[in-house]
Amino acid sequence: MAAVEDAKRLVVKIGSALLVDRQTGRLRAEWLRALTEDVARIRARGTDVILVSSGSIALGRGALGLPASELSLEQSQAAAAVGQIELARAYAEALNQHDIRAAQVLVTLEDSADRRRYLNSRATLEQLLMLGAVPIVNENDTVATDEIRYGDNDRMAAQIAVTAGADQLILLSDVDGFYSANPALDPSAKRFDVIAQITPEIEAMAGDAGSGLSKGGMKTKLMAAKTATAAGCDMAITEGSVLYPIRALEEGAPATWFTAQGDPQQKRKAWIGAMKPKGRVFVDKGAAGALQRGSSLLVAGVVRIEGAFGRGDPLEIADEAGHRLGQGLTRYDAQDAAKIRGLRSDQVEQVLGYPARGPLIHRDDMAF
Repeated sequence: MAAVEDAKRLVVKIGSALLVDRQTGRLRAEWLRALTEDVARIRARGTDVILVSSGSIALGRGALGLPASELSLEQSQAAAAVGQIELARAYAEALNQHDIRAAQVLVTLEDSADRRRYLNSRATLEQLLMLGAVPIVNENDTVATDEIRYGDNDRMAAQIAVTAGADQLILLSDVDGFYSANPALDPSAKRFDVIAQITPEIEAMAGDAGSGLSKGGMKTKLMAAKTATAAGCDMAITEGSVLYPIRALEEGAPATWFTAQGDPQQKRKAWIGAMKPKGRVFVDKGAAGALQRGSSLLVAGVVRIEGAFGRGDPLEIADEAGHRLGQGLTRYDAQDAAKIRGLRSDQVEQVLGYPARGPLIHRDDMAF
């Protein structure tokens, strides 16, 4: 079974019911303080942490005096516009107590469905983590319509875990795991400690019950588990209302762990390797050797380019004789790549008119 202490990159999803008092509509400040202490402690041991947080609509609803009943799309977006500011400020102030910078990242379903936006999201998260910030991710409810919404933060958290290459995802919930039936209705319901494979029988056990503030039920959590584990990420469901909820999980609090199917980086490279290439890039002998040693593909090593491709498209990588070396996702479109092939990185901006985006293909976006 997975241990939180072993995580190299951890995504934690926080539901509205944990963060916002359903009676008053106000932030549970003491709970947030305890959570950020958990985050600071985890980061101190070298683990990257990303938080996927609900709560903007719930906070905005209270601030605007909107009813507790179902809100219209326009009301939800208005509540989110107010609540996002409150939520970001609360996280920033709580993390600042530990000299940690908070960063707000707002996403929609389109950001993961579109390859270019997906790569932008991945690059942004990577840069924030490298700079020591804690990304606070939320759905961009102020602009998202039903067609481009995740609709629940369980599945969004799983997608963020995949995008960021996380090896663990924790869903802090109002239930302490996955049960054979709804424990509120069936006293004989059994909680699973570990689920190694999501079978049709397991899927049949999932219900739709959710809390008054959150939209996610057990079915959405199971869908999240499918997404996360298929990408090599372990996932836990645990009850999160206690103070220091991650420490509680580390100390043996009840939970259900869904075990990963392989390593996240290997899964990502397999995904890239299975894509149909949109173009071809030929590299010199020096670049070919560097690639074999695990380096990124710099534009300086490119001798020829074929095909019409856009930024984020998969390219086949070949040596000068045309032998296939692998493939990867390009950070430049065909037109710009042709202009800068063979140049040093410090020459790129002068030619393109904007700063270099790094290598043509980063090693993390490459499969051999």
